[in-house]
Amino acid sequence: MAVSYGGQAVLEGVMMRSASNWAVAVRTPEGDITEVVQEITSPMSKRKLWRLPIVRGVIALGESLAIGFRALAISANVATQETDEDGEIKTVITRGQILFSFAIAIVFALMLFKVGPALLTSWLPIESTGVFVLVEGAIRVTVFIGYILLISLLPDLRRVFQYHGAEHKTIHALEAGVELTPANVQRFSLIHPRCGTAFLLWVMVIAIFVFAFVGRPEWHWLILSRIALLPVIAGLAYEVIRYAGKHQDNRALMTMLAPGMWLQRLTTREPSDDQVEVSIRALRSVLERDQAETPEERKLDTRVEVMA
Repeated sequence: MAVSYGGQAVLEGVMMRSASNWAVAVRTPEGDITEVVQEITSPMSKRKLWRLPIVRGVIALGESLAIGFRALAISANVATQETDEDGEIKTVITRGQILFSFAIAIVFALMLFKVGPALLTSWLPIESTGVFVLVEGAIRVTVFIGYILLISLLPDLRRVFQYHGAEHKTIHALEAGVELTPANVQRFSLIHPRCGTAFLLWVMVIAIFVFAFVGRPEWHWLILSRIALLPVIAGLAYEVIRYAGKHQDNRALMTMLAPGMWLQRLTTREPSDDQVEVSIRALRSVLERDQAETPEERKLDTRVEVMA
């Protein structure tokens, strides 16, 4: 079975991953490229239950978030030149700090995109359940797009968005089967159907249909339902993005997914050749590790969405 490759932009670098390993390559202040490669032991390789549709999306999302936080920690440490006695980059940010940051980010996202819109809508003079769900969904999507617009204006994030573009171009080049050189990679699009930005937009849209079955309960059940059903919604959105990644030549499908791809214009920028070189380095490290595996080790099909 085929394995899709994905990644994430980090501080002055890119993280790339497959089903069995991940690598983060970062440009140092001196201009060199340093990298860290780690193996992945996925629960999906141990139990068939975790590979079921929707369930696999929840597992994959959890893995991507955990790896993404570790990659960000490594890139931050490169910026401060923290190395061990062997000259290798070490993660000075502790596991506890990573977990704390992860928890804060999750709580912030839940309050901003889930609980907040639900409570705001509950305060409006709306009696129809159908109208309530649609208005809540519209508020949620508006808040999400507004948030993306706001962070896209921050000058400090411009280079991260350039690395995001480099990541997308490199994945496109790999999927097209061309040699991974900066000149070849630069020819490809900044937009990719498996981008995390598109995934998040689909989470917002699918939530409208899922919450329609819940109706309009009391405020405390309203909040609980928005949090408890998030794994189901994320799993469904994952299946949509996964399917889109496998059928990029389907025009009707790409037209339906167009809003999510338009939104990527805000979170990607044209990268320089130096930034593309970093992205290629990360992907090559993953490919080299995958090629060293046996066919039995490569049997698991894990679709990895491209995370922003």
